[in-house]
Amino acid sequence: MASIMKRFWWERDDLEYRNGRLHLGEQDLAHFIESSGTPTFAYRGPRFVENLNRIHDALNRQEVSHRIHYAMKANRYPPLLTYARLMGKCGIDVCSPNELLLARQMGFKEHEIIYTGTSVSNQDLEIIARHPKVHVNCDAISTIRRLGERCPGREIGIRINPQLSASYVSYLSYGGEKATKFGIYPDRFEEALAVAEEYQLKITMLHVHSGAGYLNKHLPLFEQILEKMSTYLDQCPQIKQVDIGGGLGVPMIEEDNLLDLDRWATIVANFANPRGLEILLEPGDYLVKDTAVLLVEVNSVEEKGGTCFVGVNAGFSITNLPAYYDYPLIVSPVFYDSTVPLKTVTIAGHINEGLDVLAEDVVLPELKEGDYLAMMNVGGYSTSNSSNHCMRGDFSEYLFIE
Repeated sequence: MASIMKRFWWERDDLEYRNGRLHLGEQDLAHFIESSGTPTFAYRGPRFVENLNRIHDALNRQEVSHRIHYAMKANRYPPLLTYARLMGKCGIDVCSPNELLLARQMGFKEHEIIYTGTSVSNQDLEIIARHPKVHVNCDAISTIRRLGERCPGREIGIRINPQLSASYVSYLSYGGEKATKFGIYPDRFEEALAVAEEYQLKITMLHVHSGAGYLNKHLPLFEQILEKMSTYLDQCPQIKQVDIGGGLGVPMIEEDNLLDLDRWATIVANFANPRGLEILLEPGDYLVKDTAVLLVEVNSVEEKGGTCFVGVNAGFSITNLPAYYDYPLIVSPVFYDSTVPLKTVTIAGHINEGLDVLAEDVVLPELKEGDYLAMMNVGGYSTSNSSNHCMRGDFSEYLFIE
């Protein structure tokens, strides 16, 4: 029977301890490891749909005309993509030719695909040109010109740099005081329109991306970003679609609050509804981050320099956000025994690099070699960022559909 009172802040109905054994949906993860081995990413497909429906419902309550396109770069595990396609509740956003081709292979139709790339090459454009119904958001005048040469008369979107950004961490800024590679800046917008007109390209959409991971404290900034779009829309009165990108965040530490989607949707509605706009969204992390756990085995427990290091059989080669962006990683035992004394430890990966520390100052029941740990919030930007550094890139993935 599911526990009535939650012990940990991250637990929910489909990710919780039942009699001391961690479950993801109906799957007992300790039992699952017996066949899957480790390191293994386990995804719960219905959680993806629940996250998706939450966005749809919030926007529907505000009567916002909208479409959602899942950002594949967050996770491209083929069974998960197929599951998303079969649910029929979203299109897909891609950012490279290979992602475009994979989306087609997974069953997405051309008109269900948005291509939002950067530093686009001629080779990229040749593949895009073969898919005339894929919508392309151009983030550079160069892209507009070269696409126009190949596909005169095509419908396009233009990506705007709002010079503001709302993100989990500053490393993931897409706009701000420091210039970034993303989007058209205000001083060159008229030039972008002129180049599009030269090739008879039809601008049907404007695109803006706020950043990677915004929560309630960032919503005033998100509202400012949308307000900035009004200036561009005034210059293009024919445009009735605005793509507001992704970036919706999820709690990563206990102090974080769930993003207030009703408050967020109200901001979107206040921007879109008076103008009769259709809103497109490209959430990635919000949809997949909390769908997955990474299951690993403890291979060493040892005091070094006054710190207890718990070594595990995974590292930043398969989940690099803690190392690269200082993201906090939620770690908990697969078996939880409340009678075991607690200890503060550092979780270290098996990559021969100083960066390969997965979590510091984690309070866990005392661990021994051969124990299993679960790492939460790893569904987004883990496997899609993986490498074979030190030839330690091996992992397995499983999809649960219950």
